[in-house]
Amino acid sequence: MTDNRHVKVLILGAGPAGLSAALYAARAELAPVVLTGMQLGGQAALTHTIENYPGFPEGVGGPQLGELFQKQAEHFGAKVEFDMAHEVDFSQRPYKVTADSGDYFADTVIIATGASPVHLNVPGEYEMTGRGVSYCATCDGWFFKDKKVVVVGGGDSAFEEALFITRYASSVTLIHRREDFRAGAILQKRAKEHPKINFVLNTVVTEVNQGEKLTTLKLKNVKTNEEGTFDTDGLFIFIGHTPNTQMYKGQLEMSDLGYLKVNDKMETNVPGVFAAGEAADATFKQVVTSAGMGAAAAIQATRYLESLEEETAHS
Repeated sequence: MTDNRHVKVLILGAGPAGLSAALYAARAELAPVVLTGMQLGGQAALTHTIENYPGFPEGVGGPQLGELFQKQAEHFGAKVEFDMAHEVDFSQRPYKVTADSGDYFADTVIIATGASPVHLNVPGEYEMTGRGVSYCATCDGWFFKDKKVVVVGGGDSAFEEALFITRYASSVTLIHRREDFRAGAILQKRAKEHPKINFVLNTVVTEVNQGEKLTTLKLKNVKTNEEGTFDTDGLFIFIGHTPNTQMYKGQLEMSDLGYLKVNDKMETNVPGVFAAGEAADATFKQVVTSAGMGAAAAIQATRYLESLEEETAHS
């Protein structure tokens, strides 16, 4: 970018919400700038196959979908910067966002910083991350060829990733703290019928062994309190996500869980600052709903800028 980094629409995050917002803002000829953060494509890019995004009857790879989103936004004039925001100042306009490469000044900001995986927070988990503990089957599944792995979780992500890992692992054991799952019926049916997938229910992981590589987990049955060890070569954790909103504390209203509060127009409590996707969505957390929220945020940002122009013209 040039030294004068004053933009009309600055978008934080390059997942489905951020890139959809970029597409709509670009088509409105607002020359939006997207700061990608750590993950181009967001959480969706870490999913091997997305089967429930409209327009792809056979499913689409998460990284591929993110790439298509980016190309379409750039085609209409959006600029994607591989840069990471780490401080914001929404006290006055233009709003100031400090990133790794310096400061950006924006008339409007669309926050689409998504969410990060929740950790078990048990002994050994942090130390063994990258040595058997993972939060991304698409990234690390290949390393567990012909090995035994454990997946923890009961939602769509846990089932999707468990099914994905079966292409590499010799066996997959899905551990869940309850008997009932939140995953969709189709995913549950596939997993339960898969010869490589086994289930351990009403059970939690209480400790991960520490050493050169992962070999065992300590488990506890939450109903009987019975404890034991479980041999495994890998532990994949999919128990939810925490919104990446710490940067906005004290400036934007958020829920007790850290999700940004928005109205039906994706507006935060600060005029000209909008939020979309999993940073503001505690309920749906789908690629398609994140994309829709991003589009809505950009449409409303466009209207907001138009209202500012009208005020200036009449002043």
